[in-house]
Amino acid sequence: MSKIDDVVSILVALGLPRAQQNERSGLTLLALAGLRPKTPWQNAKAALLRTVDIMAFMREAYKKDYAPNSRETIRRQTLHQFEQARIVDRNPDDLTRATNSGKNAYRLTEPALTVVAAFGSGLGFEAAVADFKRQFGSLEADYRGTRELHRVPLVLSDGKQVSLSAGEHNELQAAIVREFGPRFAPGARVLYLGDTADKHVVMEGAALTSLGVTLTEHDKLPDVVLFDDKRGWLFLIEAVTSHGPVSPKRHRELEAAFGKCSAERVYVTAFPDAATFRRYATDIAWETEVWLADNPDHMIHFNGDKFLGPYKN
Repeated sequence: MSKIDDVVSILVALGLPRAQQNERSGLTLLALAGLRPKTPWQNAKAALLRTVDIMAFMREAYKKDYAPNSRETIRRQTLHQFEQARIVDRNPDDLTRATNSGKNAYRLTEPALTVVAAFGSGLGFEAAVADFKRQFGSLEADYRGTRELHRVPLVLSDGKQVSLSAGEHNELQAAIVREFGPRFAPGARVLYLGDTADKHVVMEGAALTSLGVTLTEHDKLPDVVLFDDKRGWLFLIEAVTSHGPVSPKRHRELEAAFGKCSAERVYVTAFPDAATFRRYATDIAWETEVWLADNPDHMIHFNGDKFLGPYKN
């Protein structure tokens, strides 16, 4: 992995929201720690930097040349959250400096510096992260707490109650479980259910393993996986509101990931409505199915030789 990938994993470990688990935020943390591509993690330091200094470091050390007008994005979409998460202190050299001052500067807090410097040390890193969270908690969890009233409740077929974070994508995933499942896979178990904010809400790893599914860290599961044990069918379902249908490329990826699965596979792309489906119709792979949440009793079969069911190679 590259140093940028590694530093993003630090942000994940510290509980930063998903919007800050990206290259921009990772490079910002590397700049604040003074870590170049070949600088050992234990040599991290806490420099006092303005946003323009951070951008200059990104450009010089990592060849990432952000446009001058990106300065506000870095400030509002990374540094503000770093400050709220207690990763940085703003203006520790002058607490009276105005919020809109061009001299605003940021420096890593001592606990954050300890975490960064410990990366790669195994238990030492885990202990540093645990200590950081004991002191400051998780910003992602704090943000999520403000959204609890807007979550999407869901009762699974086995009576288990879960909830998804708010949003159109998760509303569609809930519809797949509530509406698609009983109609086209009655009695099927939910083996996997993703969440745009929480990564996964349901993950039946043992059940997937028993079907011969061995996933690597690079394999991306579909949004919803249902298993109909009576027919031996595994439904691999992508929920599409803005991207990600079962395209030929995605179909091949899933076939590779589930190639040793003992269950026969049914590929489904779910859309909220016909208008969304029309935008992606030319991307849908043959020998797959399409389901529309606003017309839940019907399926669109992308092949003429049969109706719903797995296809033999």
